[in-house]
Amino acid sequence: MYGRYIKRILDIALSFLAIIILSPLMLIIAILVFANLGKPILFKQERVGKDEKVFLMYKFRTMIDARDKKGNLLSDQQRQTRFGNFLRSTSLDELPELFNILKGDLSIVGPRPLLISYLPYYKPEERIRHTVRGGLTVPEVIYGNVTPTWDEQFKYEIDYANNVSFLLDLKIIVSTFLILIKRVNNDYGTEIRVPLNIERANVSMEKEK
Repeated sequence: MYGRYIKRILDIALSFLAIIILSPLMLIIAILVFANLGKPILFKQERVGKDEKVFLMYKFRTMIDARDKKGNLLSDQQRQTRFGNFLRSTSLDELPELFNILKGDLSIVGPRPLLISYLPYYKPEERIRHTVRGGLTVPEVIYGNVTPTWDEQFKYEIDYANNVSFLLDLKIIVSTFLILIKRVNNDYGTEIRVPLNIERANVSMEKEK
């Protein structure tokens, strides 16, 4: 009952209320992003949602558009800035995702929405994460794990998808505020994780040796 109906009603009501309340803050962040990082203000990227449907996710931009002499983008590490890392560590860059929640692409709580290119690399049991909407805040926060491995993240998300409830969502939301402090102290914004496709391709190569 909760997962099928009530959760979506709460997502609509709370995201709409949050957009109204936080619109002045989002405007200020948009101005600062433009001043510090330039255009575009929003980062848009296709991600995989519930039932493996693709949607366009919105975030505030957190990296500069630095390129080499051939016009290719530099690595993520080279394009990081202190301002962008601050937005990421505090999750302020994710505020535009409130519009994704209102549209029905995301939920307030759910698995982390990931790239389309990762789809071929999931283990069969990991696809359970796509039976629920992805979330603005994610299950891993209740474990206090700021930088989980891919296997750890998927374990948390499978458990969430199998046990979604109002009390679990409430626990995750409360834990989110607590872990934000830990993320800032651990320089979370500077953490660049090895992409899933590269990590699992490397594992496959090791097994073949």
